Amino acid sequence: MAEQLFWKVMAYLQSLQPAFGKGRHRLARRFRRTIHVVDSTTVQLVASCLDWAKHRRRKAAAKCHLRLDLQSLLPRFAIVDTAGDHDNARAREVCAGIRAGEIVLFDRAYLDFTHLFGLLVRGIFWVTRTKENVRLRVVKRRLRRVTALVQLDGKDVELEFLTNNFTWAASTVADLYHCRWQIEVFFKQIKQTLQLCDFLGHSANAVRWQVWSALLLYLLLRFHAFLSGWHTQLHPALHSCPRGRVGPLRPAPAVALLWDSAAALAHARPARPGASPRLRPIPCGTASGLTQSLFPSKPVKS
Repeated sequence: MAEQLFWKVMAYLQSLQPAFGKGRHRLARRFRRTIHVVDSTTVQLVASCLDWAKHRRRKAAAKCHLRLDLQSLLPRFAIVDTAGDHDNARAREVCAGIRAGEIVLFDRAYLDFTHLFGLLVRGIFWVTRTKENVRLRVVKRRLRRVTALVQLDGKDVELEFLTNNFTWAASTVADLYHCRWQIEVFFKQIKQTLQLCDFLGHSANAVRWQVWSALLLYLLLRFHAFLSGWHTQLHPALHSCPRGRVGPLRPAPAVALLWDSAAALAHARPARPGASPRLRPIPCGTASGLTQSLFPSKPVKS
């Protein structure tokens, strides 16, 4: 239910404002193709209360595997599960929706050559880092190792990358991998700015609901920032929420407030030449009204 609500809200907002979701990242404009970033984040839980999420002797955690669109900084696919699975075990599911000609960026945790070869066969370009203990031997020219000098903390450090594209310059490969940091910023905003740290329930369904609620709140913040002209910032939109941030104990009022604010902005902006016609006003004023609008109840037959 929470996952369906998120994707329905995203589809509705994009139908309301077709330009929403078409970002302005410089590399996206340069390549003129969609660039995806794949990574996961671990959310620590209380082991004594959440036996289903134990993955070590005294630790429990949930993990969110996510694919982020670098152009719009919006999630395109997400899986919320326990932290027991390694990242590359979920890589095929996360990358299933990527189309031929698009680009996907990984970190070293996704270095699975079987999966990378599958992306190569599908016509997808990818960039990742090499592991220190990897030994490569040339059999066929299907893999390219790139060495580049990257400045880290004011020092030039030599890093090795792997890609299946043989035409990009070494600087281009390094710039692409540098853009992978955007998903780390996304996870920081979800876990710190939106306070995804204290959970109200102990069941697996309750944890998934709260994670998807945080993603929904992020989506509404992005839409609010888009309508307000903050194309590259998220934090100014938080000034619309009580006390300048979203607390973990009051998610529904914050979602309802942002929904109403974004709706007012969407329907109060003056029409521009060539703009798409406006849709009808959003018929909901609370979080429960939002759910009823997107999931109308069916009439019961007597």
